[in-house]
Amino acid sequence: MANVPKIRKAVYQGPSIVKEIIYGIALGLAAGGLWKMHHWNNQRRTREFYDLLEKGEISVVAADE
Repeated sequence: MANVPKIRKAVYQGPSIVKEIIYGIALGLAAGGLWKMHHWNNQRRTREFYDLLEKGEISVVAADE
């Protein structure tokens, strides 16, 4: 037999620590970015509410009928 390539068996080497750390950082940054966007949206809505309240365009008191 002339130069027959040997087939190697796949061996599980366990998790790559560096790769796991990179995945964790990436997921953390993505989740943190989504949380900040949610927080900024709530701040904007609260600011708009108080601006309209100050201008008198809305009221928190029920109108008498």
